[in-house]
Amino acid sequence: MRCLIVDDQPSFSEAARELLESQGLAVVGCATSIAEALRSVRELRPDVALLDIDLGPESGFDLARQLAEDVEGNTPRLILVSTHDEREFAKLIDSSPAVGFLAKTELSAERIYALLDRAAG
Repeated sequence: MRCLIVDDQPSFSEAARELLESQGLAVVGCATSIAEALRSVRELRPDVALLDIDLGPESGFDLARQLAEDVEGNTPRLILVSTHDEREFAKLIDSSPAVGFLAKTELSAERIYALLDRAAG
């Protein structure tokens, strides 16, 4: 599985890359902004994208909507991530095109696969 990490904190992206690659996921890239993420999705064609809810001045929810609308049928499966409690954003998460949410502290390849499996039914 090819994964893109979108987070405005390079230290998190690097730690997540190391963790996920050690667990067998291929992290094909990291992006820090909406524009960079849109470009990366078009160029790298990941299977899944981890989107931080809080991208500094930008929103991971906005990015999820743009990815769902703009990527010419090549939209990866989207998973929102955050240090915030999921309950704070439950309505926004439910109304987004993302397949689900993972707390950054719970990030693992196993949790990603479980979310994707649950979303697939």
